[in-house]
Order: sequence, then C-alpha cells, then structure tokens
Amino acid sequence: MKRSHKHPNQANPEHGSGFPPEDWWARRRNGFGMGLYRNTRDRKVAGVCAGLADHLNVDHWVIRLAALGGLIFFNSLMFFAYLGAWIAMAPRPNDDSTAPPYRYDEDMRQNRPINMFRYPLSPTDRLRTAQARMAKIVERTEQIERYVTSKRFDLDSEFSKMQK
Repeated sequence: MKRSHKHPNQANPEHGSGFPPEDWWARRRNGFGMGLYRNTRDRKVAGVCAGLADHLNVDHWVIRLAALGGLIFFNSLMFFAYLGAWIAMAPRPNDDSTAPPYRYDEDMRQNRPINMFRYPLSPTDRLRTAQARMAKIVERTEQIERYVTSKRFDLDSEFSKMQK
C-alpha cells in the first residue's frame, strides 16, 4: 500500500479547502502572516477600515471614504464584505511582537512601517540626498561664520549691551 504525502497547503478532501478550520483560526490570530489586524484603537465602527489602512500604510480616511463609496454604489454587497472582514480580521494584540517592522523614511524624517507598496530608495539616491543636505548645512555654517567674524556682529553685540 502506497501512502501519498500531501503538502500542508494542498487541498484536503475532508475539509474542502487548503487549511483545516483550526489552521484558519490560528492564521487569523497571527494576522494571516502579513500583519493584517483590525485596529480597535483608532476605530469608528469595528476597526476594519483602520486596520486595512494600517496594513496598506495609507491614511485611515482614504479607506473609510472608499468603504463609504462602496456602500453607496454596491449597497448590501459592501455591507456583507465589511461584515466578513470584521469576522475574518482579528483585533491587533496588545503585545509588540506583532508590530510591523519599521524603516526610517527620509521624506517624512521618521520611522514608518514597512509595507509592500513603498520601496526604499537606492543607496545612490540616498547618498545624493545626504550630500544635498550636507551642502545646505555647510552653506548655512559658512553664513554664520561670516556674520560672527564681521564688524556687523560686533556692532550688533554692542547695541544689545546698551539695551540691557
């Protein structure tokens, strides 16, 4: 008798899908392996739109506006899609182990979550950006040095002493 070894992701005739129900709930708790959770902290209704916005790294109002447009144009279909997403998406756990990885964003000058739609600048572009910033710093420093070593600085400091 020959046994057939199935890959865990292959369909199982007993369950009719690629994963048994226990695996689906475990994957749900883990954000389906891609950090997809409902954001219950910034929620308006159930946190589905805020969670999708966090996952796609866009402002919450953009997803909410799209959901409202879907509700206007597709009525009950959008309602049931939202309801299904509410059930399918687990709330974000409180621990930081599921927090998305962060990368420094040069344009925003802050750490932002890495997402699938934003590609980092190439090292050459980052070097050019750093060189341009350094050139501005050097230029500003030269202006300050010229002012401090000028006679105008001496005159301004004398006037400030007189006002005290």
